[in-house]
Amino acid sequence: MNATTSLRLLPWTSPDGKPCYLAADDGDSRLSRRADEIEALQLSMGTQLLGHARVLLTDRKADAGELRFLANRLCEALRDVLRVAESRGLRLPAYGDDGPAGDTGESS
Repeated sequence: MNATTSLRLLPWTSPDGKPCYLAADDGDSRLSRRADEIEALQLSMGTQLLGHARVLLTDRKADAGELRFLANRLCEALRDVLRVAESRGLRLPAYGDDGPAGDTGESS
């Protein structure tokens, strides 16, 4: 690993629940692309779950078991989305760092 290698927080944990990281200079590696796919899937599933939640919460016949199940799934989705946000935030350049080559940071 060299001075320009960064660590990417992956969208999964180890079997014992610890964060997993990818040390890579190339954001186009096979594992990096797989992580991108899983992040996209997690975000999509969260969006779908939100739609189901809205429907269930307007159903006056929904029982406590259904609502508890929904709450657990929403917690899981929130955990996943927060992990994606953290991972993506860690990959943003710090304020004042140079952007991509040729980017002056000025808009025309």
